[in-house]
Amino acid sequence: MTHTDDPQIDENRRRARGACSNHTGRFEARQRVDVSDDWEIPEDRPMFKTTLDFELAKSIITRNTSPDIPFDRSINPYRGCEHGCIYCFARPTHAYLGYSPGLDFETKLIARPNAAEVLERELRNRGYAVGPIAVGTNTDPYQPVERDQRIMRDCLKVLQRFRHPVTIVTKGTLIERDLDILSDMATQGLVQVGVSVTSLDVRTSRLMEPRTPVPARRLALIERLSQAGIPVRLMMAPVVPCVTDHEVERILGAAAQAGAKAASWIMLRLPLEVSELFQEWLGAHFPDRKSKVMSHIRDMHGGKDYEAEWGKRMRGEGHYAQMIAHRVALAMRKNGLGKDLPALRTDLFEVPFAQGDQLSLF
Repeated sequence: MTHTDDPQIDENRRRARGACSNHTGRFEARQRVDVSDDWEIPEDRPMFKTTLDFELAKSIITRNTSPDIPFDRSINPYRGCEHGCIYCFARPTHAYLGYSPGLDFETKLIARPNAAEVLERELRNRGYAVGPIAVGTNTDPYQPVERDQRIMRDCLKVLQRFRHPVTIVTKGTLIERDLDILSDMATQGLVQVGVSVTSLDVRTSRLMEPRTPVPARRLALIERLSQAGIPVRLMMAPVVPCVTDHEVERILGAAAQAGAKAASWIMLRLPLEVSELFQEWLGAHFPDRKSKVMSHIRDMHGGKDYEAEWGKRMRGEGHYAQMIAHRVALAMRKNGLGKDLPALRTDLFEVPFAQGDQLSLF
């Protein structure tokens, strides 16, 4: 048997992973398929293990002009994410690297070890205009490999020295390691953290987000960050029809009780390969709900699995989308959760002296 991408990988080979398959990336000239050599000799197929490669970043600050995104710049210390969230809208980006958005996305990771160095260089550019930098908008900066690589911590040190505002989105409790930096920046109005909680049910969370902290641990993270003086937003993203939608009020209430001051939400998005991967996942874990889930999704997107139009892609349209929006708004008001956290300060930004700079005499 030739080692290739199975349409559905054997469950024993993908334990604690989100995707059920590893289809070849859409930009590859050749597709891999499983073929039998007719010898009928049992073959031991290895489990998918996490590997880490490195690339030296030439630039690190990515710009965007999307009108429905509340930031215009971001940084990503890692490509791919071991958390393995089946719904992750960043999965298709792995195809640009020649990898599959399926299991490759959560097992073939790439770190950018010089991210902090490049970040400092870009912040020193004469034409740089300060504005909040978003981290964790694509892949989680506090996924497990950060424990040893410490790339995110090095980037935070740069931002701290420059007194540069930053927003962070994470599911990873490893962020607690950096409370010394974050609490200092918070006293200056320079940091906000969004903690993603999509379900309070341990089984559902384990299936959707197999290598993330359990929901109760994430609520404890909200509490610890809040106690350290760091403004926290609950990120309820995504809301999954017929899987997590019944938990909306409970999630918002639990996050508010833990100390979150604001909340936001996004409906399930299925761009490009994410649609096929998510439907495979539904068939494996919630086969009785698959048709109903996809019916709601298509009703919200004009009969399609996904509509990328700005202003519609995050929430969808129609009766179901309006119902969820109404329930969220009521629960936020009931629990005293705002839509926004206080604006981060940009007036404190200052380029520190670099090694070898001559001190001013005046």
